[in-house]
Amino acid sequence: MKSIWTITKRELRSFFDSLIAYILLIVFLGFSGFFTWLFGSDIFFIGQATLQPFFSIAYWTLFFFIPALTMRMLAEEKRSGTIELLLTKSVSDWQVIIGKFLSCLILIGIALGLTLPYYITVWSIGPIDHGAVWTGYLGMILMSMTYISIGLFASSITTNQIVAFLLSLFIGVFFLIIFDVLANNFTGTLGQWLNYMSLSSHYESVSRGVIDSKDLIYFLSITYFGLVLAETSLAKRNIVD
Repeated sequence: MKSIWTITKRELRSFFDSLIAYILLIVFLGFSGFFTWLFGSDIFFIGQATLQPFFSIAYWTLFFFIPALTMRMLAEEKRSGTIELLLTKSVSDWQVIIGKFLSCLILIGIALGLTLPYYITVWSIGPIDHGAVWTGYLGMILMSMTYISIGLFASSITTNQIVAFLLSLFIGVFFLIIFDVLANNFTGTLGQWLNYMSLSSHYESVSRGVIDSKDLIYFLSITYFGLVLAETSLAKRNIVD
């Protein structure tokens, strides 16, 4: 656990040292704040105290921001050779993957935590469904975990950051859009399976305040599978080298 936390702190430090963290936080807060309060789904004109406009914006914002964070985490280290130095220390491939995963998740958690003033402001406007707000944040965290694991896998199979970014988006599109579209065109067992694989259907369920075990299992399973694939990719490279 100590090794994982050391890697986590190392990655977080690299985020803030390279200004990536500051850029993410400023752009995320500015983008989500603008579209939540001023443009499009202006929260003041909805007629009820709700954070759904924010969650709708963050839903898409994180889809693009997380691949931008994860694209360098393994690809750049492989390209520069620093991954070799890291793996020669007393850490396993799995510890490296988990450490990088946690650092990215913590940064996303900080970004979401800084939006709590939105919650307080809306609460001051009128009665708000607190349960829906907290399950909305939970849905954001679970969705972010899934995206991070996909991003780490994409970053583990290439040395090019742009390729890792595009591959992460490509895989994400299947879970976010394509499975959902296909589910609407098929019935029976296949249709049910496609619907289950759709990330959007599980996120919508959680964000509505319904915490079902099948949704939690879905997010945790995809996250674990993505991390295992990333670790396997890293291990294969070590065998080849």
